[in-house]
Amino acid sequence: MLTATDRYLARLIAVPMLGTLVIAAMLLVLDKMLSLFDFVAAEGGPVSVVWRMLANMLPEYLSLGIPIGLMLGILLAFRKLALSSELDVMRAVGLSYGRLLRVPYLFAIGLALINFGIVGFVQPLSRHAYEALRFELRSGALGASIKVGEFTNLGKRMTLRIERSRDQGRNLQGIFVRATSRDGQSVAVTAAQGTFLATDDPDVIIFRLRDGVLVNDAPKYKTPRILSFSSHDLPIDLPQIESFRGRDNDREKTIPELVVIGKNQATPPKLRNEVRANFHFRMVEVVFMLLLPLAALAFAIPPKRSTSALGVFLSIVFIVTYHKVNQYGESVGALGKIDPIIALWGPFLLASGLVLWMYHVIAHRPGGQPIAALEFAFAKIGKQVGRLLRLGRRRPSAEGAA
Repeated sequence: MLTATDRYLARLIAVPMLGTLVIAAMLLVLDKMLSLFDFVAAEGGPVSVVWRMLANMLPEYLSLGIPIGLMLGILLAFRKLALSSELDVMRAVGLSYGRLLRVPYLFAIGLALINFGIVGFVQPLSRHAYEALRFELRSGALGASIKVGEFTNLGKRMTLRIERSRDQGRNLQGIFVRATSRDGQSVAVTAAQGTFLATDDPDVIIFRLRDGVLVNDAPKYKTPRILSFSSHDLPIDLPQIESFRGRDNDREKTIPELVVIGKNQATPPKLRNEVRANFHFRMVEVVFMLLLPLAALAFAIPPKRSTSALGVFLSIVFIVTYHKVNQYGESVGALGKIDPIIALWGPFLLASGLVLWMYHVIAHRPGGQPIAALEFAFAKIGKQVGRLLRLGRRRPSAEGAA
């Protein structure tokens, strides 16, 4: 049963947590959006593919944004309580830090389960869908192989060039087509306008041309045959496109699939190392979320009579650094240089020990502050910088007076 204090804490945590999660996801999306627009434009693909690719990248961004949002949501809530002295009042009426962490742990457990579902099941499938879209763009399966203003080869026997495209590709202008057959016959066509039309055969499309000239030549013709037309349908055999690979990448396997492959004795050692490293990477990222409430509390509470935000900065550095260490551990474990259990759970134990020590200091030592030394050094550096800035402002005025 949640008390009024628990509900109050829940509101304080939920607002910054959701805000941080949305901001983090949007920043990652915007950063990726620019590169995707460049890639799709270079391949000549439709703009709609960008939104489909970004949608498939969202699970990966959420798996990174959820821990950051959880950490900052709890941290900013307790920081607000500490700066307004509400935390001192709660402690004075008998609420221990362990009791105050009940609501943060409800958030942590719920978000850890959600993150497990994302990294274990949703993210592998979305990653495969993202790679499939990249493959289709490169291969031309999305119609991206025809670029305006360039000569494009459709198979080995047809060359196409389109000068302008309007109405999102429905109205093509300035068209040149040249096709050859195996018996040596060739057809060259120029047309003012054209439109692609689908047929019942998925391997054949109709290119309906208007207001143009057709030149037909063959070895048995003495002179090429020239035909002017107002409308002409030119059938085009679509080139055979290689099908995309299956989900054979370890990052595209779900958690149960990784377990099955890792336990199979017939699995090659290299693949087994990659699978085990990826499995432990996902698990250690999820389990570490259960320590974030303790870390957030330790970083949130500044020294008395201080409003320093150093803890906020250190918390972000801490969680990002731990994520990068895990990525390095996964790479080393996949290469077989270190057992994946040691490479990934070793840093987890070290980070857990640090978090538990920080929580012990803040919760069980009167006046304890785990980052007190850093706070002191940060304050001293801030004073020195302020002094230098004040001296820099005084010197020009003194020289002007002289």
